Amino acid sequence: MLNILLVDDESVVSEVLQEILVMLGHHVETAPDGQEGLFMFDSRTYDLVITDILMPGIDGHGVARHIRSSERSYTPVIGISGTPWLLEGGSFDSVISKPFTVKALTNAIDDATGSPSTSGMLQNHPVLSMG
Repeated sequence: MLNILLVDDESVVSEVLQEILVMLGHHVETAPDGQEGLFMFDSRTYDLVITDILMPGIDGHGVARHIRSSERSYTPVIGISGTPWLLEGGSFDSVISKPFTVKALTNAIDDATGSPSTSGMLQNHPVLSMG
């Protein structure tokens, strides 16, 4: 089980992602924007951060830069976006383009953390896509 910080300003996307991650066996805390995400990251310890790219104020690149310059710069960061060209050149360990499947999400988590994200309980689940 990973302790995951999920940063996304779209509440529907955040709720669905949180539900999927919890079903995969992870503990998830959510932040509604980059500023709150940085506050939460600085005040708690997470095994993984998943952040949207396009957000008002501090965007996903800003979240990743902050993490990379922190004392816990080793924390894996996954960037997600419906505009995949914005994922290029970032400080991300893995990236996911919306829409995506549960398998794409688990693959990104595996790539970023270097360990299996699930025991396979949702690997055969029908495709869930996010727009």
